Amino acid sequence: MFDDLRDLYQEVILDHGRKPRNFRRLEEADREGRGDNPMCGDRMQLWVKLAPDGRLADVAFQGKGCAISMASASLMTETVRGKTQEEARTLAEKFRELAMTGTCPDCGGVLEDEMERLQALGGVHEFPSRVKCATLAWHTLNAALENTGKEASSE
Repeated sequence: MFDDLRDLYQEVILDHGRKPRNFRRLEEADREGRGDNPMCGDRMQLWVKLAPDGRLADVAFQGKGCAISMASASLMTETVRGKTQEEARTLAEKFRELAMTGTCPDCGGVLEDEMERLQALGGVHEFPSRVKCATLAWHTLNAALENTGKEASSE
């Protein structure tokens, strides 16, 4: 069963890496962030369109990177859409913990479904240099939400 699950996770990563969802420029975005992983050259730009209530109405990205960074960005854009900014920040924090430890953090039932969906990237913890690839999109999302104009780094 463990091998079947690992194969499924690998397939999810490959699918999102080859055909990333929301890979487009988002016109009329309210927030924008840029991210760079100097270790491997992954770079991305991320846009967020906020709904009137402050939720993330749309999230899109463009960039170049390895399959893991592209898959992570693709999964992230799907997962945070419709969330409040605080929920998106919490997901980013929990995802970072997942990527670093391989263990899905306890969210107390809140955001549990979202974290289960992101579990496919939990295997990166076995490869510390790949953790930076997996978390780049999430750092970039935080930069966009902060709207600091600074470039995010996965370091």
